[in-house]
Amino acid sequence: MNFNFEEEANELVRQAIESAIKQVVFEQRHDLSNISANYNDNETPKTDNITWVSCQKFNQDEGVENIEKFVATWKRDNAWLYCIDFLNEEEHDYDRRFNFRVRWSIPTRRKPIPRATASVYFTIRVSKIKPQSLPVEVYYVFEGSRLVHRPGNSRFREAWLKNVVSSKIEAMEQVTF
Repeated sequence: MNFNFEEEANELVRQAIESAIKQVVFEQRHDLSNISANYNDNETPKTDNITWVSCQKFNQDEGVENIEKFVATWKRDNAWLYCIDFLNEEEHDYDRRFNFRVRWSIPTRRKPIPRATASVYFTIRVSKIKPQSLPVEVYYVFEGSRLVHRPGNSRFREAWLKNVVSSKIEAMEQVTF
C-alpha cells in the first residue's frame, strides 16, 4: 500500500477548518437571536454614558472630571482602584487631542502594591471647526488591544481589566533573573 500522508493530512486540516467555521457561524447566529429576542425592533441596546463637556468649556481638569464620572458608570467590583493621569496634548489641523491614562489595580492588605496594573487610554478630541457648543469627542482603548471604544457604544467588561493584569503576571512569572 502506498499512502500519501500529505494529502491525508491536508484533507484532515481542511475538514477541521470547515467544521470550526460552521461552529462559529452557528454560535454567532445563536448569539444574535438571543440579542434580538431581548430588544424590540425599534430599540437598541443602551450602554452607560455621561454628558461630556462642550468644546468651548473643555480643559485638562474638565477632562479628568469627565473621565472620572464616566468610569464611575462601569459595573465592576469595588476592589478595583484607579488613578487618572494626563499624558499630553497634541495639536492637529482641525482639533486638539488630550490623552489620558486610567491605571487600574486591585491592592489588598497583604499586597498593597499590586503585582500588575491595567491601563485604559482615553483620547478627548476638541474640534477647532465644529460649533464650540457641541460636546467633545471621546474614545478609549484598553492596554494591549487595538479595539477602539466610544462612550455609549460599547459596554464595559471587567474581564478586560482582569485579562490585562493576569497576562502581565503570567509574563513576569516566565522571566527569571
